[in-house]
Amino acid sequence: MLINYRIAIYARVSTEEQAEFGYSIDAQLDTLRAYCNLHQKTIVGEYVDRGVSGKSIDGRYELQKLLRDAKQGLFDEVLVWKINRISRRTIDLLKIVEELGQQRITFRSFSENFETETAMGKFALQMLGAVGELERNTIVDNVRMGMKQRARSGQWNGGKVLGYRSSQVVRGQRHRKDSTLEIVPEEADIVRKIFELYASGKGLKAIANQINHEGHKTKRGNAFSTDSIKQIILNPVYVGKIRYLQHEHWNERRRKGKNDTPILVDGSHDSIISDDLWEKVQLLQSSKAVTSSRNFDGKYTLTGLMKCPQCGAAMVASRTVNTLKDGTKIIRRYYSCGNFKSKGSSVCRANSVKADYAEAFVYQRLKEVINNDRILKDIISTMNQHKKGNTVPLQNELHHIIQKADSIEGKRQKYFGLFEEELVDRETLANRLDELKAEKERLLARKSEIEWELSNDSSQLVDFEYVRAILGQLEHLLFKASTEQIKSLLHLVIKQINVKNRKIEAIELNFNEEMQKHFLCAPSDDESEGASSISRQRPTLYRFTLVI
Repeated sequence: MLINYRIAIYARVSTEEQAEFGYSIDAQLDTLRAYCNLHQKTIVGEYVDRGVSGKSIDGRYELQKLLRDAKQGLFDEVLVWKINRISRRTIDLLKIVEELGQQRITFRSFSENFETETAMGKFALQMLGAVGELERNTIVDNVRMGMKQRARSGQWNGGKVLGYRSSQVVRGQRHRKDSTLEIVPEEADIVRKIFELYASGKGLKAIANQINHEGHKTKRGNAFSTDSIKQIILNPVYVGKIRYLQHEHWNERRRKGKNDTPILVDGSHDSIISDDLWEKVQLLQSSKAVTSSRNFDGKYTLTGLMKCPQCGAAMVASRTVNTLKDGTKIIRRYYSCGNFKSKGSSVCRANSVKADYAEAFVYQRLKEVINNDRILKDIISTMNQHKKGNTVPLQNELHHIIQKADSIEGKRQKYFGLFEEELVDRETLANRLDELKAEKERLLARKSEIEWELSNDSSQLVDFEYVRAILGQLEHLLFKASTEQIKSLLHLVIKQINVKNRKIEAIELNFNEEMQKHFLCAPSDDESEGASSISRQRPTLYRFTLVI
């Protein structure tokens, strides 16, 4: 008896791969379709991620859609052109294949043809996955080694820095192009002013406030903040130096990857400030860094959650200290606009909200919603009524994208006709076809993203019992948590807190995968309404926001 296997095709290409190696989506799809046709296999779905790196699954909406459809049993086999199309990280590859295996779905690669359900097949998969990861890491290491060597020779490795522009210089008999820095006079004046103001005794916020009031902008066109001012006065590029590898593996480690021994050499570019001014500023900065004026006790549990009603920036910890006639000091805590705190009054106002009021209001409102079924039911009912209506703009955009993508084929045929009539030359035709192809790739990538958002947002309504169970677990954890734990829990649950007229207007609860996973897996002290009972009742919901 001939079994008709249902095949799901997955294809992916990053922008760099397509440009360098020609791993086009069309080539992958044509190859896989021909294979299925030859072996009489039925293609039930094609999942294509365009212009996305394979180093992780973030932003790969088609792969996420494939894994979701696998759980629903929509196909029997997943077919890819090469194993590294699924992932270039061995751990992600094995995890995806294992997840497919749990659904009794076979994973097959056209180029590396073997069965993944056998012992030897699994071994081969692991080896090929490791080879793919080694290949990627080798390329990364070679690029990094080359950039280190360029830095050691005083060359600029690229990037935007205020006061300079990057330009290409041809060097040597082989006409190698190197990046170098040229001074931008009007930007250099801003840099000198910042150094001179700091040397005169002004603080970071005072400098940012003055520079912003004068109408100056950063290299990216934003207002200056205390952090951007600090980065400027600590950057040795302005004294003619090249500093490289201050942080290693930034994508994974962020600031924890700080390198204690970065490359620091004389650069081939001209300096903007003098050695004397640089040394004076560094001496002042190091003396100020010894003691911090911030002495907050860490009890600001809503820091970053409240949004400024004027500019939308996160509101941060603030306080005032008033001294009474008898010498008693009274400390008043507030949440104030982060932009005002770091960039000054030219950007926004303080818009301060009393911290005691805000924290008490949020805790009370959460408790009120958790313990009053009627309030929670009304909130969920209202949200469900508007849930599908909110998808209309996305549906309209999707319809527009489909129409525009379809029209590109007509444009291609038009240029072919002009070429046949000798009204355009071969080079013009090739350039225009490349532009149309790139435009279609962008449209289809956005189409995948919208379809993913729509399927997550409107596939099912929010269940009252499920939400109540998760919020009940939240109350259970908050009751016994420390201040730092409460802060972490609130940041996990609350998307943002909206403020109006120095009062809290609404609290948006963020039911995303991470939040639900946390509460579904959280340990419970009893067998009544614990997280384990929730996980037995129903699977994790998709993302949604609950406004209370």
